[in-house]
Amino acid sequence: MEFLSYFGGVFEPLAFALLVGGTIGGLILGATPGLSPTMAVALLIPFTFHLSATQGLILLGAAYTSTVAGGAVSAILLKIPGAPANIATALDGHAMAKKGEGARALHLSFLSSGIGGVIGVLLLIFLTPLLAQWALAFGPSHLFWLAILGVTVIGSLDSKSFVKGLLAGCIGLWLSMIGYDDIQGAQRFIFHDALAGGIHIIAALIGIFAIPQVLDMFAKGRSKAKIEAVDVPQHAFSASAKEMGRSGRPLTIGTIIGSIVGLIPGIGGQIAGLVAYDQAKKFSPHKDKFGTGHPEGLIAAESANNAMVGPSLVPLLTLSIPGSPTAAVLLGGLLIHGIFPGSDIFERNPEVIWTFINSMLIGQIFMVIFGIVIAKQAAKIAQAPLPIMASAVLVLALFGSYSVQQSMGDVWIMLSLGLGMYFLEKFGFSAAPVVLGLILGPIAESNFVQGSLIAGAQFDGPWAQAQYFTTGTLNIVLIALVILSIGYSFLSHRASGRAAVNVEGVQA
Repeated sequence: MEFLSYFGGVFEPLAFALLVGGTIGGLILGATPGLSPTMAVALLIPFTFHLSATQGLILLGAAYTSTVAGGAVSAILLKIPGAPANIATALDGHAMAKKGEGARALHLSFLSSGIGGVIGVLLLIFLTPLLAQWALAFGPSHLFWLAILGVTVIGSLDSKSFVKGLLAGCIGLWLSMIGYDDIQGAQRFIFHDALAGGIHIIAALIGIFAIPQVLDMFAKGRSKAKIEAVDVPQHAFSASAKEMGRSGRPLTIGTIIGSIVGLIPGIGGQIAGLVAYDQAKKFSPHKDKFGTGHPEGLIAAESANNAMVGPSLVPLLTLSIPGSPTAAVLLGGLLIHGIFPGSDIFERNPEVIWTFINSMLIGQIFMVIFGIVIAKQAAKIAQAPLPIMASAVLVLALFGSYSVQQSMGDVWIMLSLGLGMYFLEKFGFSAAPVVLGLILGPIAESNFVQGSLIAGAQFDGPWAQAQYFTTGTLNIVLIALVILSIGYSFLSHRASGRAAVNVEGVQA
């Protein structure tokens, strides 16, 4: 209970002001397409140079937690995820907004983010030493199988066709191979100089989700949006809170998966929401409602996104191994202020670290409060006339893709991917599997190559790679999960197909 004695430092005037300002600013930055949590924290680091170590970390921590949640705003209202972590949020969140339930979707999003985030920070507080040793057990072979486990959800993710889902995922995997090989330096599919650096995930994310939306809006011309009037009941928040109380299953699934994914170094939060969404769908008795505006999908995705924040700092603080890209930027913030991570960091710098962690706990509560306050007004964005909405989204897409690396090449890549996705959607393909393949491709490839090199040095004979990737309890458990996931997805789609045929037969 040592952390309780350091709560007072959070409420010092300047520290408290930084916490509130970082939370509000993070929500705004997170809701802006292209400004990911990693970029938001990186942009704020120069502002911490003249602050104390504690004050600087409070500002960065507040921005980290709130930008992850803020990305849900654009995902729900515009179907443009503010960051890769919010991809799954757009699947059901935007469908709810189109039905006039944008405020309700935002309420559920911030509440589930807050609950998942608080639990994630509590894990950081109470289980850091134990979890640090567990995180250290993951090597290239285990990370490879985790990436493959993520690939197995592609077929069932936001797609009515199992085959089209897999094909869309394969397109994403192919896109992830464009550019130079990170390990061997080989050129692959570089058709233009803009592709030499590969396809940046943020530019791809904006193009694949935003441009098809823009083209659809322009195609409808001056017709009115088919969105019901936004009528927020007087007791909307209390109703959303009661709904959260009845949503224990998706909330638990999202929080557990987010905590586990956040803890594993090198995986990050990009796949936490997607995996949580997939598992919530598999365990739900209402599988057919997912993707049509079902709150369970939204709750699972957002609780996972923020639950990974706290655990992602466990390997960072104790092992100097970031659990996510944003945690890697936070590592730079620690080093700038002379804080060196290690197993004894809580003994060397207790005031700084415990005050920082306590501020993240309180920041989760502020994030929910400020998010609920803006939900009612923000939901009205979905009622904007189509020409204005399309123009605004296009400007945000151009700005967001250019701001990633200040490169026009990213803008052209964004527009090209968006145009291609527009035509793919006409043939029944979904955007989410493409993006998931793009995210998981580099993780699977780099860890497979590293594992192969290690296997060559560790084992002899032609089966060295097979030995390395299939031996050990953790490898066996992950392989079993991969097989179970593939089998369940296949059988589930087969059962759904038979049910659809039976329904058509009865109607005929």
